[in-house]
Amino acid sequence: MAKARHAWSRAAAEQDEAEEGEDPLDARIARTGCLEQHRQLQECMAERQDWRHCQEELRAFGACMARRQQRER
Repeated sequence: MAKARHAWSRAAAEQDEAEEGEDPLDARIARTGCLEQHRQLQECMAERQDWRHCQEELRAFGACMARRQQRER
């Protein structure tokens, strides 16, 4: 027997299907509006191989996420 679904879970499932070819983490971060900062941090980490050398990018990503949390409150 099929399980009853809530409207929010149906919408989430439809969105997940639309993003199937995309990296789920990138998709979630894109919805925050901080994807560019996250990509810059990833690029720095790939290049430098040490998060301690990526403090500027880490702070920029953290600040972007903090601004998003403030907007949600």
